[in-house]
Amino acid sequence: MDYKDFFQKRTTATIARDLLGHALTFQTPAGKVGGLIVETEAYVGVRDRAAHSYGGRRSPANEGLYRAGGTLYIYAQRQYFFFDVATQAAGTPEGVLVRAIEPIWGQELMLANRHGKGGRLLTNGPAKMMQAFGITSRKWDLHLLADSPFEIDLQHKRAPKQILALPRIGVVQADPIWANKPLRFVVAGNPYVSDIKQRQIEKDHGWA
Repeated sequence: MDYKDFFQKRTTATIARDLLGHALTFQTPAGKVGGLIVETEAYVGVRDRAAHSYGGRRSPANEGLYRAGGTLYIYAQRQYFFFDVATQAAGTPEGVLVRAIEPIWGQELMLANRHGKGGRLLTNGPAKMMQAFGITSRKWDLHLLADSPFEIDLQHKRAPKQILALPRIGVVQADPIWANKPLRFVVAGNPYVSDIKQRQIEKDHGWA
């Protein structure tokens, strides 16, 4: 399966769920960094009050969502950066935010990028992950994933024992319907899931 088939021919929620267990890597000048995706969030376009494209909002800041599936939508909030991939045909502004990875490659480099914040704190949140990758700008926004230093390995996948569908994080509670939609997908028991409690962590990190 290529990126077009993966990101354009299924629902955004299905894509977000299926990304769990695939490797996300970034090729830096100093070497490859990355890990296995353990947490994602689906944003389902103009009807989704939590989506940047809600109501058809469109600007240079969120243009990536309106591009063809497989296009990177890298956005910034304050000094932090976030990794999102468009998931539908051009003009249908939906996407998946990768929230967390279990680090595998380039851990020493990621630790340096995170100024020594290791362990679960290394990559257990979307801004932390991007900081660990050394991302300091929106340089790769609007690029096709296939034409960027980022890679999602679609040929291999580690199988989660259980996937949980949970409410997304940081969605305004003034809209209870969208705030509570189970559009965040996590590998149950993985220590790098952003809000996991110590008692919920499994020794095998939730992998089959």
